[in-house]
Amino acid sequence: MTPAKTERPFTIAVIAPGRPLAHDEADQVAQSAAALYAPDQVKLNFHPQCFLTHGHFAGDDKARSNAFLETANDPAIDAIWFARGGYGACRLNEDAFSQLTDAARRKRYLGYSDMGFILARLYALGFETLAHGPMVIDAARAAANSGDDGHSDSLLERALHYLIEGKADLPANLREEKRAAFNLTVLSHLIGAEWRPDFTDHILLVEDIGEYHYRIDRAFFTLAQNDSIRRAKGLMLGRFSDIPENDVAFGKEVEEIARDWCQRAGVRYLGRADIGHDTDNKVIPFGG
Repeated sequence: MTPAKTERPFTIAVIAPGRPLAHDEADQVAQSAAALYAPDQVKLNFHPQCFLTHGHFAGDDKARSNAFLETANDPAIDAIWFARGGYGACRLNEDAFSQLTDAARRKRYLGYSDMGFILARLYALGFETLAHGPMVIDAARAAANSGDDGHSDSLLERALHYLIEGKADLPANLREEKRAAFNLTVLSHLIGAEWRPDFTDHILLVEDIGEYHYRIDRAFFTLAQNDSIRRAKGLMLGRFSDIPENDVAFGKEVEEIARDWCQRAGVRYLGRADIGHDTDNKVIPFGG
């Protein structure tokens, strides 16, 4: 991968609309990126807001909203990479979205999990370069576990490949389709918002982590009631990891739950997808 030659490095801003990032995690990813690109090619710009703490959050709602608006509207920033998930993205101030400029529309945005709230809202506003995919925290963990002096594995390369070039290695059945990918729980909450996107004729990909089977079933129930979801072209099921064991077994596995609610909603079930809260999480650009 070689960024297009410009007078300045391709600059990726990192912000944390949910939980904070640790300095050593940022340093780990910066070192890994430096092993792939020279400083005059690619620059990771960690916004100071990433390291704030305000209870659960990386700074209060105003600080997180301002960091998002500032980096999105900055013409010297080429892409925004979300630091990590954790609850908080849906709490950004309303005017953070009403004040977005054309400079914000020209950027690429990458994240998943709780960042689905932001990706969905931007998609509803007509932004065209958004993707569900690995975040900075994933790259930090992957590099820390690689045991090779901080060099990144394919996860970091996968993320940067999208952020820099806008490319993703999509399976053949998704290349010519409209698509969007979300954490299931996040999607089941955001479809109640006034600004929710229209998923007509889209293939929806969903994944989740740490949810009981009955909560997964309840989230699919919510999706099945939504007209926009019912107009989707189909649904693909990503990985559902770390499912807690309930005191009474639910009696159905995740794929059975998904098939059941797809049938009830009249949405085609299209099989499995290679996304999830893990290092194999693939990049899925929104749109088609």
